[in-house]
Amino acid sequence: MTAPNHQWRQSKDLLMRAVTLACAILVVMPLVLVFYHIVKEGFTSINWAFFTQLPPGPGENGGGMANAIVGTLILMVLAPLVGVPVGVLGGVFLSEYGGSRLNWCIRFAADVLNGVPSIVWGLVVYGLMVLAVVAPFRGIVKSVDVANHQVTVQNRAGVTNTFEVDAKTRLGVGEARQLRNLKTGTEVMVWYHDIQGTHIANRISPTSLWGLFTAAIIRLHNSVSGFSALAGGVVLGFMMIPLIMRTTEEVLQLVPGGYREASLALGISKWRTIVQIVVRTALKGIVTGALLALARVAGETAPLIFTVFGMSGWPHRLTEPMEALPLQIYIFAIGSYPNWWRQAWAGALILLLMVLFVNIGVRFLTRDRFKNKI
Repeated sequence: MTAPNHQWRQSKDLLMRAVTLACAILVVMPLVLVFYHIVKEGFTSINWAFFTQLPPGPGENGGGMANAIVGTLILMVLAPLVGVPVGVLGGVFLSEYGGSRLNWCIRFAADVLNGVPSIVWGLVVYGLMVLAVVAPFRGIVKSVDVANHQVTVQNRAGVTNTFEVDAKTRLGVGEARQLRNLKTGTEVMVWYHDIQGTHIANRISPTSLWGLFTAAIIRLHNSVSGFSALAGGVVLGFMMIPLIMRTTEEVLQLVPGGYREASLALGISKWRTIVQIVVRTALKGIVTGALLALARVAGETAPLIFTVFGMSGWPHRLTEPMEALPLQIYIFAIGSYPNWWRQAWAGALILLLMVLFVNIGVRFLTRDRFKNKI
């Protein structure tokens, strides 16, 4: 009886091995097919001109994606500068500090943000960094027209603006906060918006240090607002933060508690224990999480449409529009010219190789570097 039973168990074992192997092949097969198709279509279009020349015009042959490659490299540097510090420090807080309820709320928010579509991130940063904010107008009240609900204000440069005051306007000046009690010669700050060329006052307040500080921040924001590489790096960095935070937390929790206890028992402060023991022990996992986040955002197109916008020339400043490989691939792929299609396949291959080389390079540099130092 034992021999047949043994053979039956061996048969079931072989069957399950075959099923799991088939499932593993099914998981890997799409990646292999995509990689094969990209290499097959894109390799024939890669030449020296592709890395040194600007994109061709409609119907023109030759050209390349040199400006898009440079732009992508710039974005791959800017995005980690924004996302990695915030994500790693957030993960350290979740793992080593904070209360259970607060940590639950932060984890829940990070998980929700991980599922937010990339186009929504693009719209958010578009509103924060691309659109200019109207700065308040600071000056002296020259006249008050109560009947027409208007206030005329002149600034130090002699520029005069007339503002409409309606029921929604918040008056922080004048007795009883009423327009008829607003005296001429009063120094005010007018926060307003424009509707078809008419200045509508949102708030009229006296000059204060906080108001001056806010106005300076708004003017600084407006000096760098608009489609730019900086906005593209910020939106990609924002997308990296939730994934890096959750990955860092999980990796830090895998560090044995005895490491922390031994360090604290030797009189080392908690923050030094975290930095020199816990983080260094989990460094490979943290780097892996950062690379996964970078690989995820490297090919994003939708948020770059709302922030970087694209430019046919070379990038010069971070505050100007810039081209990127995902944008250029998208534009060429939906075009009507065979040369553009070939360039799009080549750009996809280069983008894939860039992500692959980043993963291989960083893993090689961090391999066993800190293993023998703990």
